[in-house]
This record gives sequence, C-alpha cells and structure tokens, in this order.
Amino acid sequence: MMDFLTGVIVWINVLANSLGWLLAPIAVLPGWLSNTIISAVTGVLLLIIFKYTSNQLAIGRVRNEIKANMLALKLFKDSVSVTLKAQGHIFGGSLRLLFHAVRPMLVMILPVTLLLAQMGLWYQARPLRTGEQAIITMKLNGDIDTAWPQVDIKSIPAAKVIAGPVCAFSTREICWEIEAQQNGCHNIVFHVDHQQIEKELAIGPGFMRVSTNRPGRHWTDVLMHPWEKPFEPDSIVHSITIAYPDRISINSGTDWWVIYFFIASMVFAMIFKPFLKVKI
Repeated sequence: MMDFLTGVIVWINVLANSLGWLLAPIAVLPGWLSNTIISAVTGVLLLIIFKYTSNQLAIGRVRNEIKANMLALKLFKDSVSVTLKAQGHIFGGSLRLLFHAVRPMLVMILPVTLLLAQMGLWYQARPLRTGEQAIITMKLNGDIDTAWPQVDIKSIPAAKVIAGPVCAFSTREICWEIEAQQNGCHNIVFHVDHQQIEKELAIGPGFMRVSTNRPGRHWTDVLMHPWEKPFEPDSIVHSITIAYPDRISINSGTDWWVIYFFIASMVFAMIFKPFLKVKI
C-alpha cells in the first residue's frame, strides 16, 4: 500500500514540477513581494474553491442561528435558562460550521500541500554562495552488517571537495565537505559500485530553486522533496542531502515563509470574502 501511495505521489510531483514555471518570478522579485503575491492569489483561489465545494445555504442558516442566539444573550442576559440555552445553540452551531468545512478542506489539502512543497524549494533554504562550504551526506540502504560499497565523487565541476569522504559505519552515512566555486545549477556525479548517481547543487546569489534532499522512496520524503527523482527501494543509496544555509527573513526565510504565507492568504481571503459573497 505504501509503495502504491509513494508511486502516486511521484507522478503527482512530476505534474507539479512541470507547473513550477509559474513560480519562476520568485527568482527576480524581492522575497516579501513574491510571497505576498502567491499568498494573495492562493487565498482568493481557495476562497472560490470553498464557495463551490461547501453548502453555502446551510452555512448561511447556521450563521443566522448563531447571530440570533448571540442577540438573545444580550436581550435576556438576566435569564439564566435563556442564556444557557443560547450558549448551547451557539456551541452547536459552531460544530456544524466545522462539519460544513470538512468537504472543502479535503478538496484543498492536496493542492495546498503540493504548492507548499514547490514554494519550499525556493524559500526553505538559500543556495550556496561562491566560497561558502557545505556538507553533503549520502545515506546508504541496508543494516550495519551489509557489505559496504565503493563510493566516490566522480565529477563536481562547480565546487571542490575540501574534506572527506568520512564514513559513519553505524548509521551507514558518507559525508563530504565542499566549497562552492561557480554560480549556477549543477549536478554532482557519484560512483557507487560502478553505478552513476547524481544530485543537484545550487550556487548563486538571490533566489534559486534549491533541492536540499534527493529522497528515498518513502511517501512523506517524496512529498516534502518533490524536485529530484527518489531512489528506488532496492537502490544502494537511500538518500543524498546537502546542508544548505538557512535563508534569513521574516517573510521569505527558512520556516518563516510558511507562517507568512498562511497569515497573508487568510487576510486576503477575508478581504475578498464580501466581494465573492462567500459564507464561511
């Protein structure tokens, strides 16, 4: 079952990556502006999806009932029985609103997850700058008793290896330290027991698509790292990771970009809600 789910996500990632050109303006816009534009467009689109996948009539009735009961709380605040009854109806109405939001949320969860994965390629880490150093970690499949393959870096024209390989036999990991030397998007080529394996390397200023991890074939890893083809379950290599630097920014930096995205998209959704006549 997990293999089937992973295969489905791999094919969905192929489609999502093919649409990645829609995010290409991130490379030339300031981070705050690109994230704001994406958040605004996403907020409005999700609002439209909510409108047409939810029961707007039922939501309208529930909201009217809640307003009526809130009015009753003000008018009959001296009556304990009326107050308790009104509060119960308000609580029940809130639960019904949550119930009516389930179907739209199920519809939206996959496209939003795919969008966040694509945005993470741009915002979650920044590319290396020339002269900067980073650690590359290759994790091998198998257990501690599995035979150790012959591993080396065949080609890395945009950088030089300044340390390694260092082998951690208990965790089956091999590490190299590299120094970036040439701007651009490059491929590191490894030799692993006569097999040729590649990992993308991003070097340059500003915003570039950065794939921090070429994942193993597990559905969560594949979903979070969509850009590079995952390794097959029978591959000698489980994954290859590059420790890129964090991007420092409260609106487009590492981890912060997600918070900014959700806040900004909700703000724009609330702004456009009256114009699109959406009941939430």
